[in-house]
Amino acid sequence: MHQAQLFDSFFMGGFECSTHRRQDGKRLDLIQSSGHERWAGNDYAQLAAAGITSVRDGLRWHLIEGQSGHYDWSSFLPMLRAANAQGTQVIWDLSHYGCPEGLDIWRPEFVERFARFAAAAARVVREESDQIPFYSLVNEISFWAWAGGDVGYFEPSARGRGTELKHQLVRASIAAIEAVRAVEPRARFVQTDPIINVIADSPRQEDTAAAEEYRLSQFEAWDLLTGARWPGLGGKPDYLDIIGVNFYPHNQWLRSGGRILRGDYRYRPLAGMLAETWRRYQRPILISETGWEGPERASWFKYVCEQATQAMTRGVPIEGICWYPILDYPGWDDDRHCPAGLFGYADGQGRRPADEALALELHAQQQHFALLGNKPHAALGVIGSECV
Repeated sequence: MHQAQLFDSFFMGGFECSTHRRQDGKRLDLIQSSGHERWAGNDYAQLAAAGITSVRDGLRWHLIEGQSGHYDWSSFLPMLRAANAQGTQVIWDLSHYGCPEGLDIWRPEFVERFARFAAAAARVVREESDQIPFYSLVNEISFWAWAGGDVGYFEPSARGRGTELKHQLVRASIAAIEAVRAVEPRARFVQTDPIINVIADSPRQEDTAAAEEYRLSQFEAWDLLTGARWPGLGGKPDYLDIIGVNFYPHNQWLRSGGRILRGDYRYRPLAGMLAETWRRYQRPILISETGWEGPERASWFKYVCEQATQAMTRGVPIEGICWYPILDYPGWDDDRHCPAGLFGYADGQGRRPADEALALELHAQQQHFALLGNKPHAALGVIGSECV
């Protein structure tokens, strides 16, 4: 069975750090609106008390580079230093959908500025710590290309330009990898995207073929990074380092759009999807996002852990499982309270209540994976609303 080695803790927490503009023009800043900006040190400490010492977190490019080539790190340094002080290992997202004001994502300048920003961020991280850094450069290339380039859901709010946007985001990722490696050759990169399953609505050959083409599109961004497709973009195998798979309850559907939910005979087990990804790329895999909102959080987490165990017993190198988001947050579209985290909203002292059912399941899974030989800090756990 594969034993995880890359990260300090097998179980991770992901801080929602989206910064894109909605269709109505409002820019989101989930690090601020979830209270993580104010309480980053408390949040890292509360996770550490729960046995979670590896996290995903993000830089807010639009705040840091308000003017081209001029960087203000005041929004980032307190978080970076709090993580270092707590001993928290962070995978830093450099672009979680958002861009600085006035930057045209379709122009070559976007690629060039993002690469310079990535190099500048890597220098700051290197100056503050001698640990091997981890980065997620462009979060969910495929989803951003669909949401921003095909259906106009958020910036750049285009339609029918998804392939063009995907290629641009791949170019930016490649340029940023080269820029970061020039500063810090030890840097590791997590390339995140959703894994999906799409099934035809009918047995007709043309419907089956269309559904399979849609399903296989989940691999396109990773193929572009390796140069397996469109090699003119500059991809090559060493640009694909750690594969981050994002998997939620809504990641399987019929081609017509109806969801396929767990319990349906057509639902594909996650273990098989992980194995397919491993066979295709032969790269270590991080379940970089998984979660559910409401009372089903614990049961979903148990399912993901069971499926990860199955995959690992078959030799699939699963390096960790990240609950995302780890904090409750205001919803993208309407600012409603989304009870999706292990921890809720902070009080005036930065203390956050835990979701008891998810906390207990986390503790059980920490013990389970510790027995399997991984390192999820099983001696610690969260009981009720307190960290122990």
